[in-house]
Amino acid sequence: MLNLSVIICSRNQGLSDRLFKNIENTIGCKYELIIINNSQKNYSIFEAYNQGIEKSRGKYLCFIHDDVLFHTNGWGYILHRIFDEDSQIGLIGIAGTKLKTKMPSGWWDCTEDQKVINIIQHFPHKKKEKLLQGFDDSSSKEVVVIDGVFMAARKDNDIHFSENLNGFHNYDLNISFEYKKVGYKIIVTNELLVEHFSFGTLNEAWIKSTHKIHTLYQTLLPLKDPKSEISKETEIKNGKRFICESLKYQNRSIAFAVWIKLLYLNPVSGYHIGFWKTLIKNFKI
Repeated sequence: MLNLSVIICSRNQGLSDRLFKNIENTIGCKYELIIINNSQKNYSIFEAYNQGIEKSRGKYLCFIHDDVLFHTNGWGYILHRIFDEDSQIGLIGIAGTKLKTKMPSGWWDCTEDQKVINIIQHFPHKKKEKLLQGFDDSSSKEVVVIDGVFMAARKDNDIHFSENLNGFHNYDLNISFEYKKVGYKIIVTNELLVEHFSFGTLNEAWIKSTHKIHTLYQTLLPLKDPKSEISKETEIKNGKRFICESLKYQNRSIAFAVWIKLLYLNPVSGYHIGFWKTLIKNFKI
């Protein structure tokens, strides 16, 4: 059986020679490369990745951005070994978190001790930086959500990306939730190193997508690894942060919907008066 299917949703008609040669020279195992041409934005990321899954012949799947480079030789073999050693592992990433609140938020909206990361990241206004945290003395840590820059998956014919979602945000939360829903473990490993040349930005589309995915998976959330706890304060903090981001883009309906959840969670708070003052002010604009 073919070991690994590498699936890339490309913003261009093809893959850059640089990335193609990098994969070829470093992967270290039998693989197939599946490029979904999305240069005309005909597909959402969910649709594109599902096309890749349908076309794949590999035992394991690897979803990567088209602006990365691999620094580890034999990374395909490493993935194969990790999956084979533990049949309960469903997803492997290079960045993630040990908890995910019920309140809408990004995976990174957690305390630093909950993050597990191993990546070389480029930033818009400063030099690139190698981010390494959360591993202690082990080569991997169990998490509940991984970042979408690199996601390796055990192929399961019952798991796909949800096409109830659209656009290009939260596909990583989506697939993480799907694997957790059926009982798979998710880990972040430091055994392979990837360099990522871009940095994501939050916008109105992210607000809408994040609210929708948290609504779709509200019965699954919150999520935490066996050794972590999600405090009420963390939920409140993420709720307030998301309301602030929603109002930044004048999305009052989403802000109000999240405020209702916050009111139920924390009914006695001076924050609520301030929220209504802000909401009324926004209506006047």
